Amino acid sequence: MAVSVNLDAVLDPQYQSSSVTDLVTAPVSALSGIDEAEAEGLRQAFGIETIGDLADNTFVRAAIAIREMAKVAQ
Repeated sequence: MAVSVNLDAVLDPQYQSSSVTDLVTAPVSALSGIDEAEAEGLRQAFGIETIGDLADNTFVRAAIAIREMAKVAQ
């Protein structure tokens, strides 16, 4: 089954036609609202260079898990 999703709202214009498989290796600055300076900060602080790195980051995953557990606890 084919699944499609419009990610234009969260991507910079030059990445809006990219496939999701290509987006995994795209720089985090491909995400709308993350400029080069912020991307460099993520790289320096956490070693995050790509969207995939951001998604795999232990701190990001922990934060998501905590938020989801808090929703269940309410």
